[in-house]
Amino acid sequence: MNQNIVSQSLPRISELGADLLQLTRCQRTRTLASPFLACAAYWIFAWQGYWIFAVLSLMVMSFLTYGSVSHDLVHQNLGLKRKTNDLFLAVIEAISLRSGHAYQAVHLHHHARFPHDDDIEAGASRMSLVGAVLEGLVFQFRIYFWALRHPRHRLNWIIAEGVAVITLILVAVMLIPVTILPLVYVCLMIAGSWIIPLITAYVPHDPKGEDAAHQTRLFRGTLFRLIAFDHLYHLEHHLYPNVPHQNWHRLARRLDPWFEQIGLKSIRSWF
Repeated sequence: MNQNIVSQSLPRISELGADLLQLTRCQRTRTLASPFLACAAYWIFAWQGYWIFAVLSLMVMSFLTYGSVSHDLVHQNLGLKRKTNDLFLAVIEAISLRSGHAYQAVHLHHHARFPHDDDIEAGASRMSLVGAVLEGLVFQFRIYFWALRHPRHRLNWIIAEGVAVITLILVAVMLIPVTILPLVYVCLMIAGSWIIPLITAYVPHDPKGEDAAHQTRLFRGTLFRLIAFDHLYHLEHHLYPNVPHQNWHRLARRLDPWFEQIGLKSIRSWF
């Protein structure tokens, strides 16, 4: 099935349900608050010496940011005003030691260009498993400097966010004689970003696929839902990037008849 046929047969969002684009005030508030709550939990648990819970808090924070809350902010799917959206994106990614607007620039380019070679966000999808893992060591540097070379993508925000990240790291180093908690925070957040190319590019994408429906893998099954906390709907997201992550599961259910119609096979968990 070629690209044009897929595009022509793809249901419109109005046919699937305009409610997929909507969030309640409670959902929006909970979404925006969750990274800050996870961050605060680290400091509380680390200060008390509960290191297992402190580390788990930052694991949750890493998941909530790049693949969830920040991702919605990148696509401006939360119904916020532009300036408010920019501010949350900058702050949430900065406390994760990343540039939010560099992420936005690269990710929107990914949606426009995948699977072309100039899509650096999905570069790991063209690598081996080992290569995708190693890509994590340089990925944040790669996307940051790519965004700097494309000044149409909110250059002032990108520069300010880079300065903020460097400042946070330097402060953590300067505080070593007083406390190592900030340095541990920095190390854990950087380590948490290393798996991003593996999880967001290598696992869900197939750049050799014949069309948009086959270039991103379709996952189904309870086990996948539990492991990914209902976030393993990358194909659905590529087809409808303006649907917020909270509605991906409902979007997937409504798209299943179309996937069956075009003969698309899913990768299924064992139950």
